Amino acid sequence: MNFIAEISIMPLKSLPDPQGMLISSELQKLGFSDIRNIRIGKHITLEITANSKEAAMERVKDSCNLLLHNPVTEGYEYTIKEV
Repeated sequence: MNFIAEISIMPLKSLPDPQGMLISSELQKLGFSDIRNIRIGKHITLEITANSKEAAMERVKDSCNLLLHNPVTEGYEYTIKEV
């Protein structure tokens, strides 16, 4: 079976996000005073061939934990759907 995984990798909420702070500051200067607390992350989409949804989920977790995210500074969430 084939699956599509959508992975969202974001800075940990306990850490400052310099990119988000810069964008927030610049938006304030442009008059967007109602927008704040911007956090910038990564979005990854990948296709997996696996025998089950559970097996595909394990592969996503393994790839995130081994390479795709930095556990010291980032967290991740993902969804998987069969295609």
